[in-house]
Amino acid sequence: MLHNLVVVWDFNPVLFSIGSFDIRYYGLMWAIALLLGGYMFNNFCKREGLDQKIADSIFIYGTLATIIGARVGHCLFYEPENYLARPWEIITGIRDGGMASHGAAIGLLIGLWLFSRKNKMPYIWSLDRIMIPVGIGGAIVRLGNLFNSEIVGNVTTVPWAFKFVRLYPGVPLESIPAQHPTQLYEAFCYLITFAVLAYMYYAKDIGRRRPGVLFGVGLEGIFLTRFLIEFIKIEQVDFEKGMALDMGQILSIPFILLGIYMIYRGFSRPAVQPAAQHQQSGTNNTEPKNKSHKKKSPKW
Repeated sequence: MLHNLVVVWDFNPVLFSIGSFDIRYYGLMWAIALLLGGYMFNNFCKREGLDQKIADSIFIYGTLATIIGARVGHCLFYEPENYLARPWEIITGIRDGGMASHGAAIGLLIGLWLFSRKNKMPYIWSLDRIMIPVGIGGAIVRLGNLFNSEIVGNVTTVPWAFKFVRLYPGVPLESIPAQHPTQLYEAFCYLITFAVLAYMYYAKDIGRRRPGVLFGVGLEGIFLTRFLIEFIKIEQVDFEKGMALDMGQILSIPFILLGIYMIYRGFSRPAVQPAAQHQQSGTNNTEPKNKSHKKKSPKW
């Protein structure tokens, strides 16, 4: 609802309830993001002539790694004193919320490494392609944050500001501050990242021609966005008050630097011929072997 050019946001985050168990839109957004990722990897494998088992395997590894990493990351990065004292609540307290995107990223790095070893695939193959569904998935999850009225921005006078009514129970509407809808800012930037990556993969075949570039561009699109938008967010936890950079920004810096390196690395090396890359990875047995070809696909 609009109120004097300000959006009054009073959205019920519960989709439906089964007894005392609530099914929330946030969980639905996570499920959609994960299933969309599985669908996209099916498409990648078909496009590149890979076995369907590869798509099934990376979906399992990626889903488990994302959920476990996001949950453990939140507990260790933002509330370590609580969860180290009661570690069982990492599991039992998941209904109370708490998922960290940086934890999900670290979990994915580990999960995809395990997937690559299991399936004898180049590690960089999965890192490049995972960034495409991560872009659209990140946007969808941020909509879940909006439905939960969480991860909100600072007080502002911009005409598209939101009044998050559920964050101020009992407070008259006129007294509720208007704040930046930072969830929408991030979602929009992630959609742009997704569009750029999809164009690079489908139109320019960058994923096969220049291994590592999609991974690097994706890291910049996700974590540079996160770093910059954090400047207009309110603190998520008390210990962030007074810090020059909050926890989200500190955790983003290594990913931003890694992204810059991967882009430089990918463009500074000779382009790989897609047919040669299939040949080296052993995933396309229908192509004739060319022993005189000197180019090699990445080993890591």
